[in-house]
Amino acid sequence: MLSGSAPAPAQTPAQGMPRMTFFVTSTGSGKGANYGGIRGADAHCQTLATAAGAGDRSWRAYLSATDLNGKGAINARDRIGTGPWYNAKGVRIARNVDDLHSDSNNINPRTALTEKGTEIPPKPNVHDILTGSTLDGRAWDYNLLDTLNLENGAMTCNNYTSDAETGAAMVGHFDRSGTAPVSPWNAAHPSNGCSQAKLTETGGAGLLYCFAID
Repeated sequence: MLSGSAPAPAQTPAQGMPRMTFFVTSTGSGKGANYGGIRGADAHCQTLATAAGAGDRSWRAYLSATDLNGKGAINARDRIGTGPWYNAKGVRIARNVDDLHSDSNNINPRTALTEKGTEIPPKPNVHDILTGSTLDGRAWDYNLLDTLNLENGAMTCNNYTSDAETGAAMVGHFDRSGTAPVSPWNAAHPSNGCSQAKLTETGGAGLLYCFAID
């Protein structure tokens, strides 16, 4: 290296390879589903992306939020940009929002890499990824939750502010595989609670999907 030259950033892609615009977080909040709200989850994505050398882009967590206190619902699909999205090794995850929410998306154990470009090991099982979303990437409707005898916020651990033993958040499975029907990447089942211990019970660690929006 020539004297005075700067080191290459961690996420400098190989020539012609797309830059990383998607990853699964290598760590959670440490407080179960409690990120201090959806903006706190975004900040977690941004922090990990920055540590990986991709902090010059704006990152968002793939999370939906239910309408609490009349503030309006938030749909995960509406807050992650337009795509296309690529993992840390330049493999395309989806072309656009519709492709992401179709059976043709490319989320599986080999492509759902962390911000460090590593696969998530199968043991311990942490395949539950927090989303709070329906299959089409939207917030759970209040009327539907009422029909199911669930409180508003039940699918989002009070919009990612709760780490209680009770409550629930919808999670997806990054390691979907096999022939149809496969376990959904964004809406597989609700968690058993909101605490770190309760997320662990169903195979989770409070991890997130992160997408670059620019």
